Amino acid sequence: MDKQDELLKEAETLARYMSGYQHELPPNISKTSPAPEEAREELLQQCEAIWKQMEECQSKLTMSGPETLPETDVQLYLLMMQVKALTAEYEQWQKRTPEIISDNQDVLGKEELEKIARELEMVLSSVQAKNKKLKKDLEKNAGKTTQPELFDMFNACKRHTAAQQNYLEQNWLDGQQKIVDALTSRQDELKNQLTAFSEKRVYQDIAGKLYKVRAHKEELLSALGDFLEEHFPLPQEQENQSKKKKGQSGKKSVQLMTLHEILEILINKLMTTPHDPYLVLKPHHWPPYIEMLLRYGIALRHPEDTKRIRLEAFHQ
Repeated sequence: MDKQDELLKEAETLARYMSGYQHELPPNISKTSPAPEEAREELLQQCEAIWKQMEECQSKLTMSGPETLPETDVQLYLLMMQVKALTAEYEQWQKRTPEIISDNQDVLGKEELEKIARELEMVLSSVQAKNKKLKKDLEKNAGKTTQPELFDMFNACKRHTAAQQNYLEQNWLDGQQKIVDALTSRQDELKNQLTAFSEKRVYQDIAGKLYKVRAHKEELLSALGDFLEEHFPLPQEQENQSKKKKGQSGKKSVQLMTLHEILEILINKLMTTPHDPYLVLKPHHWPPYIEMLLRYGIALRHPEDTKRIRLEAFHQ
């Protein structure tokens, strides 16, 4: 109740001061008439010109493109760029001089500005009245309170304010430290999960690719075998005739190798021993098959030994 009484008394005193300064206040201003059409058009043209300048600046910024950040010290680089931008902005503001929007009083809204000025003068007069009242109250109370007491009260308030500020700063620092610790622990967890996930993922990808390559290799070999068995069978009749002749002469018959087997041997030698991929020709390698491979460029002879051939390195 005491505070309410004090507030009421202050309000009454302020009202008395306001009534005393009422004759000094400017008269009320009637409603301003709307600006003429010419002033409105002039203001719109100026706005359009400024908007065109903004669009040109925006197009220049778009054409310049984003700037690449360095791989190290990104935060330092960003801070340096911010300092440069603030320095350039400060220099521009130092060089800039106030510009008048227009010489036309209708565009400037002279009547509205005068109204705002009078209202501000009213506020100023009320503040001055309040300051005078406070000054008088201070002069009245100055004799009741001694200087040491005022000094002690000031120091007590200062200590209380400093202690409260330190308490708030410490609480803020503790909260920020907790946030940093939580984010750091979460970052470490994510790094560990990402490393484990990446290694496992890479291993799975490689295993899947190897499985697909092996399956495709088996399909190709199976298709090649079926094709060669169908179109390049063993010479049965010639083999039987040669057996009869050798049987009459008392020699043992030779088991010929299929074209599929010859190609498989050549492929294995090229892949397993690329430094020595040559196959030594023997009686069980049917000559027509060898000549066909050499004629169509599938196999090549050794430059110094005609009894050795190798597969053409198509993969190189």
